[in-house]
Amino acid sequence: MHTDMATPAPAVVDRAAYQAELDALRVREKAHTREGDAIAAARRRLPMVEVDATAELIGPNGPVTLLDAFEGRRQLIAYFHMWHTGQPAAAQCEGCTFYNGQVPELSYLHSRDVTYATFCQGPYEGSVRYRDFMGWDVPWYSAAESIDVLMAGRGPFMLACYLRRGDRVFETYWTTGRGVEVMDQTYGLLDRTAYGRQETWENSPAGWPQRWEVDGEQIRTGGRPTAQWSRLNAGRSGGDSGEQS
Repeated sequence: MHTDMATPAPAVVDRAAYQAELDALRVREKAHTREGDAIAAARRRLPMVEVDATAELIGPNGPVTLLDAFEGRRQLIAYFHMWHTGQPAAAQCEGCTFYNGQVPELSYLHSRDVTYATFCQGPYEGSVRYRDFMGWDVPWYSAAESIDVLMAGRGPFMLACYLRRGDRVFETYWTTGRGVEVMDQTYGLLDRTAYGRQETWENSPAGWPQRWEVDGEQIRTGGRPTAQWSRLNAGRSGGDSGEQS
């Protein structure tokens, strides 16, 4: 438990003064929400581009197509998980582990006729062991054979949305980098705390704790992606041998 009284903290005021400041901020928050709604409305009006519905993926039962990955639903959201072939779990992408691991509940997407899947950039057999070690149960495919078609040089951290029209597939949206923060709740929650993300780029008052550069270490602990430790501490196997090929 941290009891460091030397670390600067917000000013202490009475309830009325606190509420007045919060009310002023709330006006900006609501404007931000409405602007997000307007951007989403514009996103729904984007044109789309056809992609190869037969692009090959490898799943648990062998080769399938991009069309198959829809699982019969109308839309598909795919996250392109970076992969370091031949490296153990500790050396796998901390960013992809951070983002992809925060999308565990798919039923609400399914209720809107949307499938979510991970398209790993590496081989299926090695990478699916990592998925199993992490305890994720999202649909997992290797897109290694079709990366040039599906990613077309975009990335890292690519998130793409597709629409199925009969047997044809169209890409309707894609984003990379900080655009994929929509996948995680961690940063959204931290942004509402007094100290925020505690990263050096943030505009925080002088003396606020800002331990981390944005260099990957901000989502690593003890030399491996932070989320791996709960799996190791629970005795889950595969942490250091999930990918050997």
